[in-house]
Amino acid sequence: MALSQSDDPTKFQIKEWICKQLNIREEPNKKKKGKLPKRTHFTIWYVILVFLVLSAIQQLFMAGSIQTLSYGEFKKKLANGEMTSVYITPQLIQGKLKNGSDFLSIRVEDAELVKQLDAKGVDYSGKYENRLIGAVISWVLPLVFFFFIWQWAFKRMGGPGGAMMSFGKSKAKVFAEDETRVTFDDVAGIEEAKEELKEVVEFLKSSEKFQRLGGKIPKGVLLVGPPGTGKTLLARAVAGEAKVPFFSMSGSDFVEMFVGVGASRVRDLFQQASEHAPCIVFIDELDALGKARGMSIGGHDEREQTLNQLLVEMDGFEPNTGVIIMAATNRPEILDPALLRAGRFDRNIAVDRPDVKGREAILRIHTRQVKLSEDVELHVLAARTPGFVGADLANLVNEAALLAARRNNESVGRKEFDDAVDRIIGGLEKKNRVISKREKEIVAYHEAGHAIVAEAVPTSDPVHKISIIPRGIAALGYTQQLPTDDRYLMTRSELEDKLCVLLGGRVAEEIIFQDISTGAQNDLQRATDIAFGMVTEYGMSQKLGLRTFEKERRSAFLETPIAASPRDYSEEKAKQIDEEVELILDSAHKRVQQILNDKRDILEQLYRLLLDQEVVEGEQLRQIMGKTPPPLDDIPSSH
Repeated sequence: MALSQSDDPTKFQIKEWICKQLNIREEPNKKKKGKLPKRTHFTIWYVILVFLVLSAIQQLFMAGSIQTLSYGEFKKKLANGEMTSVYITPQLIQGKLKNGSDFLSIRVEDAELVKQLDAKGVDYSGKYENRLIGAVISWVLPLVFFFFIWQWAFKRMGGPGGAMMSFGKSKAKVFAEDETRVTFDDVAGIEEAKEELKEVVEFLKSSEKFQRLGGKIPKGVLLVGPPGTGKTLLARAVAGEAKVPFFSMSGSDFVEMFVGVGASRVRDLFQQASEHAPCIVFIDELDALGKARGMSIGGHDEREQTLNQLLVEMDGFEPNTGVIIMAATNRPEILDPALLRAGRFDRNIAVDRPDVKGREAILRIHTRQVKLSEDVELHVLAARTPGFVGADLANLVNEAALLAARRNNESVGRKEFDDAVDRIIGGLEKKNRVISKREKEIVAYHEAGHAIVAEAVPTSDPVHKISIIPRGIAALGYTQQLPTDDRYLMTRSELEDKLCVLLGGRVAEEIIFQDISTGAQNDLQRATDIAFGMVTEYGMSQKLGLRTFEKERRSAFLETPIAASPRDYSEEKAKQIDEEVELILDSAHKRVQQILNDKRDILEQLYRLLLDQEVVEGEQLRQIMGKTPPPLDDIPSSH
């Protein structure tokens, strides 16, 4: 349960206040430093309800006892002698009847009225009407009433000046020490990062241990890694382990259209943190706020002012105050160097993709509440999900559970997990897509070519599944390979084998149909990128030697390029690079032709099997080729 964005839990932005049906939180008079106050709830609907009840009472008990007469009825009752007294105003006639009831009538210009009253002996008098007082009562008092209601509400929402002027208040979500229930037991696959952060937890629990020896805890901890690896979860686990308040805010929350708002929010956030120390301040997506100054074309003064204020606030903290600043980003290369110097974010912790043992540990956490079948082996599933991060694995378990529920199964089995992996990697299965017989034959030969070459070359990853069922937007079929080990380096021979696998589908079409289709477009693009990288980045060309020709800088954790590097070589070198790339691709092409021509009978056999079954498992392919199965299921469990 998150509190508001400021140290006073009753301060809310107008937008949030309206969205929560005008809920107003009331703060107790006393609060202890470092403890978030308990909240009581109050709603303005109570005020509206009381107002309606009072209006109803007024209509029933005050207005109901006065009888309203038309002027004609008034004249008849006057002629019948039913009146005792009359008060005459410029607009109304009020009075009492002999039966004791009051009446009210609209006055009409009548010159004979006074004579008739005298004739009947009715006591009458004029009544002076003060229109100014009437206007004050009917207009000013309701306005004053509602003004005080709104003024009171604004003070409860945003402090002095109201929520209208609270743009500069921090929008951080605050979690009390007993509300952050995430601990290190909920984090897996990043053991090294957990060990680094246990020191932070120990400092927050017992800072005297470090102060006694003169040590100082790092002021800021920066978590860097690909998206979905658990950086935010790790920060919350630190707060949960240390049992301290947790301030969470995104880097983009500081930036506003008004000048000076971002810097004001930074000041307010750090002021709240110092009042609730010991605590943790977590800034997610720090690159939205901390991008290096001068990088943006044309500049952005407001963002730079916000960054300057953050630098000042991080420098201004006194040592050992118990406030830990944590931040997360997947683009550390664009951060301002001033943020990364000692005394600010002086400890960088890499949160990388988990290895096979880490993936198994993550799967064990996410399957705690899932009823698994006996045929599910998590260490095998972890081996079959290379490159998956924590968010992907959580999605995998959820997809498998949904599939099992859709099939009315009593538990989640291996088949559901396999189908969930296919869905995440290849996209949604589209069995209803109408494909002509000719196109289905091309797809079957294409995928068979990929699979046979993958099993024929020595260093390629083993084939797990071949399918000609359309998936996703454009995939008419796919060949899935699964590595037996986590890989961090690739040799030249491995890259050359990978090129052969990519060209296998295109060459199979050439051999069978003496024609080519557009289905190999993605394969050719990936093969060209590998060959170009071998020549320009990895120094794997004998003709060009050890020199690299960098084409563009890429993010350490993202696939998107940062900027294209200026070309620092001549036209002659560019020509040589093109020639070497073509040489590598031509060599791979000839090698694949030789493999598929030698295994033409296997290609035809696999083609027929695909048309018949649509999906062929890797074990069936290896039986056709006379190979032994890879040791995928023999991977030892980490449990």
